[in-house]
Amino acid sequence: MAGRSDREQDRPRDPAAGLALLWGEQGRPTRGPKPRLSPQRIAAAAAELADAEGLDAVSMSRVAGGFGVSAMALYRYVPGKTELVALMVESVLAEAPDLSRVPEGDWRAAVREWTRCCARVYADHPWLLGATAMRRQLMGPCQLSWLDAALAALEPTGLGAAQRHQVFLLLIGLVRNLAQQLGDHDEEGSEEWDRLSAELLARHADRFPALARAVAEGAFEPDGTDALAFGLDRILDGVEALMTGRE
Repeated sequence: MAGRSDREQDRPRDPAAGLALLWGEQGRPTRGPKPRLSPQRIAAAAAELADAEGLDAVSMSRVAGGFGVSAMALYRYVPGKTELVALMVESVLAEAPDLSRVPEGDWRAAVREWTRCCARVYADHPWLLGATAMRRQLMGPCQLSWLDAALAALEPTGLGAAQRHQVFLLLIGLVRNLAQQLGDHDEEGSEEWDRLSAELLARHADRFPALARAVAEGAFEPDGTDALAFGLDRILDGVEALMTGRE
């Protein structure tokens, strides 16, 4: 019997079944031999593969090969790549940030710690950016624990629930934007691009006067600024201003 390809296995499925898998609520067989693998083991192996070679390298057959089994054998545990990627996300988000050491009520310190923890996860697992694209997706308990921690950190601000969620979106947006920049960075390619862009702008400076002035003043030169800290402080300052405006 011919095996099914990953593409075929990646067709839309019942979201409820995917959620049951993520939350460990799927039915387990009561008879038969003990399973050799588990969704969690498979996800951890797939995450290691993605860390080494990127998300595109992950396929049911590649992961199965690491266990010395066929791709068909993996389908007993994970229906396809869509569910596998969701499980991979859960595996790298297994440890939500511990904010218990932050002084009670110090929301800025709590949010800062949460954001830095989040940024470290994205830096350690570059494929996470693509795996958690801003779209409706299956979310497991680990991923929701990060959202829960962020919202809890913002509770002392006194902002409404909708505003706390909007602040969370700003924070995760900052982290993802910097992760994208880091993933796209190529030192050699950047130097060549900078050289060609500078030559082009020099020839057309009259068309882009503000840009030309900014370049001349060193706007795009490295200055040692911690981009995460800079963006985070601006967001927190904005939250504080919003709090003051509500009093």
